Amino acid sequence: MIRRIAKQLRQFLSEPALEAVSRIPRPPDAASQIQLRMTYRQMMANETPLPALGDIGFRCYSQTDEDGILLFLLSVVGTSTKRSVEICAGDGIECNTANLIINHGWHGLLVDGDEGLVARGRQFYARSPSTAVFPPAFVHSWVTRENINRLLDEHGFVEEIDVLSIDLDGIDYWIWDAIEVARPRVVVVEYQDILGPSRSWTVPYSDDFSSAGSPRTRGMPNFAGASLPAFVKLGRRKDYRLVGINRYGYNAFFIRNDLGGHFLPEVDLHECFNHPKVRLGMQERFPSIKDFFWVEV
Repeated sequence: MIRRIAKQLRQFLSEPALEAVSRIPRPPDAASQIQLRMTYRQMMANETPLPALGDIGFRCYSQTDEDGILLFLLSVVGTSTKRSVEICAGDGIECNTANLIINHGWHGLLVDGDEGLVARGRQFYARSPSTAVFPPAFVHSWVTRENINRLLDEHGFVEEIDVLSIDLDGIDYWIWDAIEVARPRVVVVEYQDILGPSRSWTVPYSDDFSSAGSPRTRGMPNFAGASLPAFVKLGRRKDYRLVGINRYGYNAFFIRNDLGGHFLPEVDLHECFNHPKVRLGMQERFPSIKDFFWVEV
């Protein structure tokens, strides 16, 4: 008996890491997500209280729980075009709109300034059975205030689109501010959580801004993006409201004000800074960046 157990244990320990990982529970597949979406719609029809954003997140291709949050929000506000735009999508394999493109048949525009990442993403979507017939538009471009509207127009992502995601680790505030040709139903932006709930700050605009080491930011870690209050102000000016954040408190979700107001009220941004990770960042990391040349907006 002991020898048999020892042999089984040796066989288990010698299995490749990939085999072990395969036993980890998988995220919801397309069919499960469709059923979940129908459940949300039925709850609305029955006037059953909807769950909170903090309870419905899951990850398929997003970094944390954004896939589940987007599925929920889109179930509530509906879709009109099934078109999405992601600015600074990396290779598009781990990003906020990949699940919509792969599992729900959306047409996406993915933009990134790294040519190698774009090439890898194009290869991934060309080989995926779910997207090989009609891959998303994957564009290599450095995004600025001057070219963002032209990029959207040239690739047909204007007027009504369903999701816009911005994650540049830099001039995110200025890019959303500059977009005029598209009117998304849902907007996702990454914000600089360590700036806290009171400061309406952003990095100054520069065409060549890069948190990875442009001349202006070299040696200035964490000097990137904008605070949540800055995005809330911008959203209100553009007719959007903050409805929640991701699990770890750095991605914010905005809904256009003509959609889902009864089911998705605006949340108090001060409630978005309760996670221990965020509190620790404000305490330990903010002092090192507070004197950088932030712009109040």
